[in-house]
Amino acid sequence: MSHVSSTAPAPAAMEEVRVDADHPFDPGILLGRERPLAIRGLVRDWPIVKLALQSDTAFAQRLAELDNGADVSTLMVAPEADGIVGYSADLGQMNYQHFKVPVTLGLQRLASYSRREHAPALVIQSARVRDCLPGLLEDHRLPFLDPAVEPRLWVGNKATTPTHFDSMRNIACVLCGARRFTLFPPEQLPNLYIGPLDFAPTGAAISMARLDRPDDPRYPRLKQALASAQVAELHPGDAIYIPSLWWHNVESLQRLNALMNYWWNSTDAPGYNSGHGRAALFHCLLAFRELPAAEREQWRRMLDYYVFGDEDVAAHIPEQRRGVLGPQTPEIVEKLKEGARQNL
Repeated sequence: MSHVSSTAPAPAAMEEVRVDADHPFDPGILLGRERPLAIRGLVRDWPIVKLALQSDTAFAQRLAELDNGADVSTLMVAPEADGIVGYSADLGQMNYQHFKVPVTLGLQRLASYSRREHAPALVIQSARVRDCLPGLLEDHRLPFLDPAVEPRLWVGNKATTPTHFDSMRNIACVLCGARRFTLFPPEQLPNLYIGPLDFAPTGAAISMARLDRPDDPRYPRLKQALASAQVAELHPGDAIYIPSLWWHNVESLQRLNALMNYWWNSTDAPGYNSGHGRAALFHCLLAFRELPAAEREQWRRMLDYYVFGDEDVAAHIPEQRRGVLGPQTPEIVEKLKEGARQNL
């Protein structure tokens, strides 16, 4: 995937901090942060990063040594797709084949593709490190994260994950190769031309618009999104912090690229699951989408009041009678779930 053409606004450089021996990382800068941040050199001292800086071969050999043989999710995209994970031209199916193979086999296939002029894109997707390379965990940690937040591994050649969002906060650390991250704030949703919510590659709804084709007449508002975009190109040892719900397009730029990422929830409220938001979106489509405009507006106001506002909506109710409007204890969480199930 090439750079955005000169006819479109150039994305702004992302804010960044540099970490080195004289400037240790202060995790406090991430506390409550709602904007992305490139963190140069955050994991520069990781052993696997040092091997990647020696050579692709040294990096791949170390992963193979640590591979326990477990199968991991792997996608192969035909050469004519320009390495972009997505749909067939008619949206009738996905444009990739899905396999489950050990990491070492994926690395061997990547090595063979690196010698071909028009090779398929191959991507090991979101593999739990504990499941396939448990030996990598001991010397490759982010000490400021809760130990329960475990990393996932992504390895591939020149491939692009189109613009999508995650419902959790994310730190992604580049181990090998280079990746270009282009991020859009959540309010750019109307300008990103997101595809089907219920038919999406790897489950994450993606933009139908290619960032390197801003003049595509099917997506005229894409240029408005690009005017608000932020970009960072990361290399081994660099990392990026992505707040939840920020749209991001990720391009892998070398013949071998790898990163580990860490997702965590913005709240530790009892019973919270990051999938609740997506479930609520589907429920809202079912409940409100087909109502007359006036009724939709009244429900919007009710949701703003009870869900999205900051007012204590139960302040006038005796504490023992606040029920689902009170603090979300485990008992109240179960009551909310049961109420949702009864009304489906």
